[in-house]
Amino acid sequence: MIQNADKDLSNADLLPTTAAQRHWGWKDFAALWVGMVICVPTYTMASSMLDQGFSWQRAIWLVFAANCIVLVPMLLIGRAGAKHGIPFPVLTRASFGVRGANLPAVLRGLVACGWFSINCYFGALALHGLCNTLGMGLATPSAGETISTSQLVCFLLFWAVHIGFIWKGLESVRLLEVIAAPLMIAASLALVVWALMNVSPAQIFSLPAKVVEGGPKTWAALTGLVGFWATLALNIPDFTRFAKSQREQVIGQAIGLPLPMALFSLVGVIGFSVSQILYGRAQLFPDGLLTQMGPVAAGIGLVVILLANLTTNVAANLVSPSYDFSQLSPNRISFRMGGLIAALIGLLFMPWKLLATSGGYLFTWLGGYGTLLGAIAGILLADYYLVRKTELKLDDLYRRGGDYEYQGGWNVHALIAFGLGVLPCLPGYLAVSGLIDKAAVPPLLLALFDFGWFFSLAVAGAYYYLTAKKR
Repeated sequence: MIQNADKDLSNADLLPTTAAQRHWGWKDFAALWVGMVICVPTYTMASSMLDQGFSWQRAIWLVFAANCIVLVPMLLIGRAGAKHGIPFPVLTRASFGVRGANLPAVLRGLVACGWFSINCYFGALALHGLCNTLGMGLATPSAGETISTSQLVCFLLFWAVHIGFIWKGLESVRLLEVIAAPLMIAASLALVVWALMNVSPAQIFSLPAKVVEGGPKTWAALTGLVGFWATLALNIPDFTRFAKSQREQVIGQAIGLPLPMALFSLVGVIGFSVSQILYGRAQLFPDGLLTQMGPVAAGIGLVVILLANLTTNVAANLVSPSYDFSQLSPNRISFRMGGLIAALIGLLFMPWKLLATSGGYLFTWLGGYGTLLGAIAGILLADYYLVRKTELKLDDLYRRGGDYEYQGGWNVHALIAFGLGVLPCLPGYLAVSGLIDKAAVPPLLLALFDFGWFFSLAVAGAYYYLTAKKR
């Protein structure tokens, strides 16, 4: 029970979970991750690397290795949620200050809003395609349009479904993942079985990698793959705070993340190769392959894609900003209200316009954004494990004048650590995103961004540890 909590730092959603609320077992965490892993970006992850000069074997191993790497901070930061029952924004108060925590919360929340919007758009396209498979004859965009009226209606309908889950709370998210995970595994296996019945394994796995100048960039690819879930590594306490025990969250996440990521990426490689062999054109996205397979396969497959988008989007891109925006003004913004704010910001992104003009750069930008947040992970890990030895004064996290007040509510050393971790990577980040000319950036800074997540985590964490007051 928190004593003397300040109203502007607490609400029912941000307070530590009670014993009754901590009922998530390892199966729930495994289902949560399977539900998030099985999505269109994961499907395309390894197969798209073939175009960058990687063999399919190397691509799959890199996916597996990257997710083993990101699993480490995932489990370590998740430990704080399971031990203390607090969400990510509250945990950051220990290192950034009770007000300084707004910075990592907003940074994490905004990138989630961007991904939420994009995934809603992908879901809308799948819904639109499903309606046409059923013979509804909905119109596609005409010349000069980026989205048709019927596609916009599908977008708003799919957007509204997400609001229902946030309104019902995290228990509804858990139930969604538990129900959806087996269905999506079954659909993935069905696709693999169909492929092996129509094409021999030797043909499927003989697709050569593309020859690119300078060869494949292993470190850049590894950093990007780590960045894929790096944002979830920050806000994983939002989920682990409901764990029965540390063992449950550790086992569930270890089972649900690295191997399923590698296996579903392999499904993408199989689909990519089979579409080339059977239909003469390699399809990077699953809906392209499903359409070639016929209306029945397309109908069933598009339903699965809808479900996959929903499970990934709710858990990965809407839960986090719900807590993050609640952190800004807890006495006014609840978890529900935070989710509504995030969803409305998602509408403002208008992803159909963004993707129509700068799709590749947008994905690079959002993915790169995740790698830069490695600095926040470094600060959290250094503070929680090296400085505080996993002990927190929970009451002080919810009131002014305690250990986490700092000067004006902001820990200056955490801000400096964040800047030192991020700023050296920023030029390369902007160049890769297409916001500035690559020729204007020194090669060393471009190369540094290839190690962005590792660099920012190490530098920010080291500075913070060296300057923090040891407990």
